[in-house]
Amino acid sequence: MSHSDIQPYLDTYNQLLKAVEGLSQEQLSWKEAPASWSVTEVLTHLADHSLVISFRIRDILAGTTVRLPAFNQDAWVSGQKANDGSAADNLTIFHQLLRYNSILFHRLNDEDWQKTGINAKGEPVSITNIIQGFTKHVYNHLSQIDRIKRSLAHANQREVSSS
Repeated sequence: MSHSDIQPYLDTYNQLLKAVEGLSQEQLSWKEAPASWSVTEVLTHLADHSLVISFRIRDILAGTTVRLPAFNQDAWVSGQKANDGSAADNLTIFHQLLRYNSILFHRLNDEDWQKTGINAKGEPVSITNIIQGFTKHVYNHLSQIDRIKRSLAHANQREVSSS
């Protein structure tokens, strides 16, 4: 991977900032249903996921042969009472992990990028795969944030109509 290849990964922070721009604390913590995630919970999950992939990458580089850890995203979000947290704090953590990882990425050579570990499903996964998969994962959650915002707007319209 080259610097230009990691740019989509690095750009995820600005895309998330844009996605939540102008949302109030109430809007950020709004949930369509008790079992669904708020925008704040989505951002918490992305910060958590960034922590996990940071560990996985370093484990691969260290030559560890155990399976790379998986995590129960719903349990992590609910267990840490994520909706009571701050979206801004989550974005800061997410951004700092991107920056921290990018410093590492600039030290990697082509051979390092192709190093692999075994994921929770028992499949080999390279560092390149992890970064590309994480970027795609963020894009999926950007779509989720858009759906939450549309649902919120629709709910607000219903409130105004019934008033």
